[in-house]
Amino acid sequence: MKKFYKYFYTLFLFVAITSCSSDGNGIDDPTDDEPAIDRSLNKKGLGDSAHDLLSDDTYTSIKIEVLYVDGYQPTVAAMNNFKAFLEERVYKPDGISISSRPVASSGLAPFEIQEIVDIEDEQRSFYNVGDEISIYIYFADGSNEDDTDQRYVLGSAYRNTSMVIYGETINKFANRVNAPSKSVIETAVLNHEFGHLFGLVNVGTELQSDHEDPDSDGHCTEEKCLMRASLEFGTGIINQIRGTPPELGPKCIADLQANGGK
Repeated sequence: MKKFYKYFYTLFLFVAITSCSSDGNGIDDPTDDEPAIDRSLNKKGLGDSAHDLLSDDTYTSIKIEVLYVDGYQPTVAAMNNFKAFLEERVYKPDGISISSRPVASSGLAPFEIQEIVDIEDEQRSFYNVGDEISIYIYFADGSNEDDTDQRYVLGSAYRNTSMVIYGETINKFANRVNAPSKSVIETAVLNHEFGHLFGLVNVGTELQSDHEDPDSDGHCTEEKCLMRASLEFGTGIINQIRGTPPELGPKCIADLQANGGK
């Protein structure tokens, strides 16, 4: 699973358009109106673009492309919450824009991560260009192939600007008794996975203090932090989220600030 990315992180539950032509080398030919696009900039390892996402040193704006299969469109509330979360943590003077569009089902569910990568390569429309960095988010119409009767994957961050949200799994969990609302779960998953794109915890953004979970790579030991591993399990997500998504803890925020964020 390291073909296009160092590793990826998943969020678990434990329950008691048009595409640009390419010459094949990952760089689209420029036209009179548009500069050349180097797609390889968006095919790096997870956390490799943490500083670029957080600071305005290279990129002054973020463009987020959300693709979803019909029936799995993210809630308006979740997307608003997600954008607010990003605006609170990044320096992007030219703003953050979000576009979304439906795509046909791939028919591949349940998914392995390589299939998600292949879907991105086929469907993604926007890549880094000029002073704008692009993010790709896919709301899938299925589950992860590693799901069991007791463990469910909600989302995975992979590559440096890519993530997948398993819409079918979120819908099923949101319908359970005492579960948080769908918009709250979507917000928590989006924010958590973007935390990994930010390089948290110790995945591209260096630790300013000792708070990496020794038992769960890429996660935080701070109580109630968005990046805690306990968020990845059913009882944990219910107890930690309640009616509102969790927030980043002070130690994770300090890491982001040291790497160019707010």
